Amino acid sequence: MLRLTAISIENARPRAQRYAIADSGCRGLYLNVYPTGRKSWSVRYRFDGASKNLTLDGFPPLAEARKAATAALAEVVQGRDPTVAKFAAKTKVADRELDTVERQANQFIEQHAKRKTRRTTAQATEAVFRNDILPAWGERSVHDIRRRDVIDLLEGVAVDRPIQANRMKAILSKFFGWLCERDVIAASPCVGVKPPSKEVARDRVLNDDELRRLWNAAEAIGGTVGAYVKLLILTGQRRSEIAHLKWNEIEGDVLALPADRMKGKQAHIIPLSSQAAAIIASMPKLAPQVPRPDDHVFGRKLGWQFHHIKCTLHERMGDTPKWVIHDIRRSVASGMAKIGIAVPVIEKILAHKSGTFRGIVGTYQRHSFLSEMANAMQRWADHIEQLISGKAAKVVKLPRR
Repeated sequence: MLRLTAISIENARPRAQRYAIADSGCRGLYLNVYPTGRKSWSVRYRFDGASKNLTLDGFPPLAEARKAATAALAEVVQGRDPTVAKFAAKTKVADRELDTVERQANQFIEQHAKRKTRRTTAQATEAVFRNDILPAWGERSVHDIRRRDVIDLLEGVAVDRPIQANRMKAILSKFFGWLCERDVIAASPCVGVKPPSKEVARDRVLNDDELRRLWNAAEAIGGTVGAYVKLLILTGQRRSEIAHLKWNEIEGDVLALPADRMKGKQAHIIPLSSQAAAIIASMPKLAPQVPRPDDHVFGRKLGWQFHHIKCTLHERMGDTPKWVIHDIRRSVASGMAKIGIAVPVIEKILAHKSGTFRGIVGTYQRHSFLSEMANAMQRWADHIEQLISGKAAKVVKLPRR
């Protein structure tokens, strides 16, 4: 046994076999010298009647090695095995390195958003992560995100995008809740965090003159975008339902939207007016002349351009109060009621489950209303055509049934 010094450590020469030198200056501490010349520290001790050997990470200076050895032996005295503690600590560090926000977000998008939510919802979720969350937190561990981090991120976005900040809060709550369910984290940092912006239910309805200007703006833009906006006006369907319309969802004179593309998760049939059918028929088809069934009528990128489309339309509409694309759907419902179309028919066209068809009525009412819907859609399209031509629309009420 030798009381080691910096010089004696430096002078320890390698041999054909590895050997160890006990340090008399610290019980249990050994200097290991390898044939390659590499040196390391180890602490020898007994635990539960068995001999144990703890290798110190790296090759710290003598003073630090003695301090680490003393701490390890203190753990033994208190009934804890320092080798087990070291392994657990390394495992925890490795887990934290793997549990970055980016890595867990990718799993969340693939395993939850894309499998258990609508495609448009999954796309919106992925966009929020890519554009706002990952640039701020991507390399951080999910274990290190605190409530203060969530609040700071949301408040930063809310400065110029208040509603988007609310959507982000909902996505973050779901994300961290999903991590809790999988036992990745113990608690969500979103608990107790309120949406940063107050939201008021929208009631904006475009009047006849604004609908006319919107149609003319779509006409001026032309192409895929122009046709898309016109079809929104003529059908009253949600923006994503029309944006992602496929050729195999057009069955003669109706649109047959599958359940997985509908907000209510039920398939929806929408009769087409002659004007709407003509717009669809005018869309260019890939060669050969008959498109593949799963091709999108308006292309695959339209669903990512809603904000740009709305801004372009707004610029061409002149002095028009603030509106959003979803207001078109509300305007169609209001306009149909104005020209005398019955509310139950309007709700069928819009695939609404609230109101007339909720509760017991929705359970037992199985009348398809297809003929009434077809009549209403044509009347609405004719009304829009009259607006565009400058002629006053006639208000004609449907006969009582």
